[in-house]
Amino acid sequence: MFVARVRGAIILVAVLAPSLLAAQPAAMSLRQAVDYARTHQPSIAAARARVEVARAAADIPRAAFAPRITAAAEVLVGTSNNTTASYATLGILDPARIGGTPANAPATWRPEPSTIAGVAVHKELFDFGRLEAQADALDALARSAEEVAKVAQLDLDLLVEESFYAVLGAKQVLAASDAAVTRAKTHRDLAQAKVGAQLWPPIELTRAEADLARFDVDRVRAAGAVAIAQAVLAAAIGSTAASIDAGADDVNFGQPPPAITGAHDAADRAPELRAARAQLAAQQSITRSIRDELKPDLSLSAELTGRAGGAAVATNPTPAGAGWVPDVPNWDALVVLSWPLYDRTVDARARTSQRAETVRAAEIDQVAEQLRTITERGYVELDVATAALPALQRAVDAAQANHAQTEARFAGGLATAVELSDAEVLLTDAQIQFAIGQFQASRARARLGRVLAESTP
Repeated sequence: MFVARVRGAIILVAVLAPSLLAAQPAAMSLRQAVDYARTHQPSIAAARARVEVARAAADIPRAAFAPRITAAAEVLVGTSNNTTASYATLGILDPARIGGTPANAPATWRPEPSTIAGVAVHKELFDFGRLEAQADALDALARSAEEVAKVAQLDLDLLVEESFYAVLGAKQVLAASDAAVTRAKTHRDLAQAKVGAQLWPPIELTRAEADLARFDVDRVRAAGAVAIAQAVLAAAIGSTAASIDAGADDVNFGQPPPAITGAHDAADRAPELRAARAQLAAQQSITRSIRDELKPDLSLSAELTGRAGGAAVATNPTPAGAGWVPDVPNWDALVVLSWPLYDRTVDARARTSQRAETVRAAEIDQVAEQLRTITERGYVELDVATAALPALQRAVDAAQANHAQTEARFAGGLATAVELSDAEVLLTDAQIQFAIGQFQASRARARLGRVLAESTP
């Protein structure tokens, strides 16, 4: 959302015209701007934090194999009718209940106090692959988060580069507008002198004044576009300053690889595609872990307890405390094998996860197709923008020659103000179009580098 908003502001640079900034903002080279953004942009910090969360989550299933130590204390009031049977409950404490009263003792509804306190150790011995499958799924999700973080960094680099080139382009447009105003003032002064000397008709001065006013308005708008572009650049790099100026373009992207090679490299290196593949691997591991829930589980439990009961034990006297003090020691250890033989919900969840695998596989194909389309378009945009630069340069040269000739004829009284105005407009427009062409070429190369997953050199 943030990237889309800033890119929208970049598009508005050419049409909005705010007031001029009073002070010239600090300047950064392109490399400095990219490095600063990687360090200070909150979107990158958030992406890196999500990677750390995913990596930490991958340790959870493996932690299940470590021993678990718990402690508990209980006070129970109830009847104590008993037999000599012993059993264990698999909870925080798993003490074996040992019958204390004779099996043929008369039943009674009178409650007796009973207390227990102890420490228990639980250890997973073997889970037949369930925890390993869960760990594999979370590992794959962590890899996906890492690739998504790379996507965020590549997008941020491109955003900074586009914002930087937008400032340079806006400044070139402003320079052309400033030059047009300077020339218009010279023409106005000349017309004013000629009209004052009654050598030219008053219409020549009127036209010169109108041209100067028009070019002055264009200069104000160009200066506003520079201010907007500088503010966008500051936001793109995460600076607290209101605006940042573009300094030297000290990043050389180099010649891109041929289109066929570039498409192959994009498919191999694109983090979007790697993230999609990791999502498929995660879903496959999730399916396996769900099916493994129907496999056996082998665990160990051991306890050290103290207990006491208030009921009489055969002919022996009742322990001190009448069952309220757990002063009778016991220990026990047991190995538990559990096996959920059938659970329909597990089958349903596994089938659902398996269908999700189909979705993940289709998403890989979708990302690959989008990548091919964007790569082809990137090469076409770069070729068109690069091929247009020589023609734009020739247009500037021709417009400059035409302006010089018209200006000389105007000074000699052989050309009218209308002809000079046309020559001025032609020159200014050619300079602005050349500035736009340079911006489009630089932006096209940066966008192609983003598609090819080229990190800013």
